[in-house]
Amino acid sequence: MEKKQEQRDQGILVGDGVAIMKCLDPSSIDLVLTSPPYDDLREYNGYLFDMEEMVNGIFRVLKDGGVAVWVVGDRIFGGRSLSSFRQALVFQDIGFTAHDVMIYQKKNTPFMRSNAYTPAWEFMFVMSKGSPKTFNPLMCKTVRHGKETAVYGKGPDGDNSKRRAVELKKEKVRTNIWPYAVGLGGTTRDRYAFKHPAMFPEALARDHILSWTNAGDMVLDPMCGAGTTCKMAKALDRRWMGIEISPEYADIARRRVREVEHEYS
Repeated sequence: MEKKQEQRDQGILVGDGVAIMKCLDPSSIDLVLTSPPYDDLREYNGYLFDMEEMVNGIFRVLKDGGVAVWVVGDRIFGGRSLSSFRQALVFQDIGFTAHDVMIYQKKNTPFMRSNAYTPAWEFMFVMSKGSPKTFNPLMCKTVRHGKETAVYGKGPDGDNSKRRAVELKKEKVRTNIWPYAVGLGGTTRDRYAFKHPAMFPEALARDHILSWTNAGDMVLDPMCGAGTTCKMAKALDRRWMGIEISPEYADIARRRVREVEHEYS
């Protein structure tokens, strides 16, 4: 029997994500944050992945209460493929709870369709192994705050002129639609990273890592591409691991992680 590899963190491993996850300790990961190849929209040096095996592997390595964030879009040429929906259902079938369906809204997108509205978003499926054990809600400023008066609900007397004072807070929990700029300066300032054909923004990774983990927790990206998840996990004082089947992309990821101290110091 092949000896089980000792689990590592703080590194980018080159190899097949499914195979390497089988060598990791079960129930050892707090957050998986990744994005799969989208149908045939992008060419990833000829590499493919098996959806069901990947999700089974993620379920195995996640702790109870751990979260998997799956950032995915559809092929839309000739009509939407709807593979994103099919993938979400695979998570459910394997045992995940669909904790939230979030939207990654692109503030700037160059792609336009001649017979439909400009596509400007992707799904962020937040799948949990049971109920999430960690949630640190991100806040945003309210338009109005301070004391205001509001109308009471109409009572049996039919009088809706009664008013009461309410306190409007300065902040509120963000909605589940998150807008980000994309491209150089939006997705990342790492110009060399764009050798990878499809990255999600560093701010997106940052916000999910802050939301679903605490300092010292373990973050995994089993298809880490150019290493955005790993870079932001390191910047936020989390333990981290990336798996990437392409040596070229793994080299890009390692460089980005090495430069974290300089960029965020």
